[in-house]
Amino acid sequence: MTNDVYVLDAVRTPIGRYGGALAGVRPDDLAAHVLREVTRRSPDLDPARIDDVLLGNANGAGEENRDVARMAVLLAGLPPTVPGATVNRLCGSGLEAVIGAARAIAVGDASICVAGGVESMTRAPWVLPKPENGYPRGHETLHSTTLGWRMVNPAMPVEWTASLGECTEILAERYGISRDEQDAFAVRSQRLAARAWAAGAYADEVSAVPGTELETDESMRPGTSTEALGRLRPVFRPDGTVTAGNSSPLNDGASAVLLADRAGAEAAGRTPLARIVSRAVVGIEPQLFGIGPVRAAEEALRRAGIGWADLAVVELNEAFAAQSLACLAQWKELDPEIVNPQGGAIALGHPLGSSGSRILGSLAWQLHRRGGGLGLAAICIGVGQGLAVVLEA
Repeated sequence: MTNDVYVLDAVRTPIGRYGGALAGVRPDDLAAHVLREVTRRSPDLDPARIDDVLLGNANGAGEENRDVARMAVLLAGLPPTVPGATVNRLCGSGLEAVIGAARAIAVGDASICVAGGVESMTRAPWVLPKPENGYPRGHETLHSTTLGWRMVNPAMPVEWTASLGECTEILAERYGISRDEQDAFAVRSQRLAARAWAAGAYADEVSAVPGTELETDESMRPGTSTEALGRLRPVFRPDGTVTAGNSSPLNDGASAVLLADRAGAEAAGRTPLARIVSRAVVGIEPQLFGIGPVRAAEEALRRAGIGWADLAVVELNEAFAAQSLACLAQWKELDPEIVNPQGGAIALGHPLGSSGSRILGSLAWQLHRRGGGLGLAAICIGVGQGLAVVLEA
């Protein structure tokens, strides 16, 4: 027998662009802010009742100090008796944190947890491998930890270690996704994100970081047009279709989700936003990472005992327009109009470790405002994985 697991609250920072308004904020401070905020918003919750804090982070090589969750617990002023663990499933780390915390609650190992994620891609350091001898004769190379492969094991097949952009070009080619289709998808994301912000749809879930002036997601370009995007040059192939305009940007941000069983919800004095119904994780060939959500979503729906027609909202992380369109091409029964109705990562941003918990939190708020319904959160993961979670409000 397992316990039902509920989403009680979800909060995130505005998402900063690379080198932008959040560039001066350490990742552990970003994480501490959302932990502080998600507990403050439940005044009946005794922070000492939090059984665990799980945060996703795709880097960990810099100011995260390896276990950014524990660092954030201490910086947020939570009791030192509250533990914290950092999980890494690359782009899916934030959703992995939610899944791990939910499992702990479901089996009775916990009653109240906070899960989420954080990434400062701006502040990700360069790393220098230790030499194999004390005084190497040649030059040494610094590796950026912002994004992608580094210090690749030579045993890896070369086709697996292609850049994320090149892998997306492979998908565009395989599924016949044109440049025009990608640009139109990107414009839709920008338009819907701007409309959602203007309508106040993000007011419940976004909390500005103290000491910064950023109030909204910084990467949004509301005036973007297909004509403007059409003038951008391909980034990964001279004759390719993937551009900076139809890809998610590099970003900084953090998000947190308050999870509990029924007793925990009562202790926190909260009416749940949604219930976690099912979840799934899958693997796929690394060069096809972008369609990782396809089988993950199908498996999560199967475990929930529902079909595509039962869903009211789908939050699919938009790593690239072509990647998202490749997923939609295989979900033939899904109405594309219910996908990312408030815009997606192309407009809002993709701070790697935070994105999974960001889309799940946004999904919970959307279902709550609708007065109920079923929703799906799904995300692709570099090196070939996919995650999906079904919620019900």
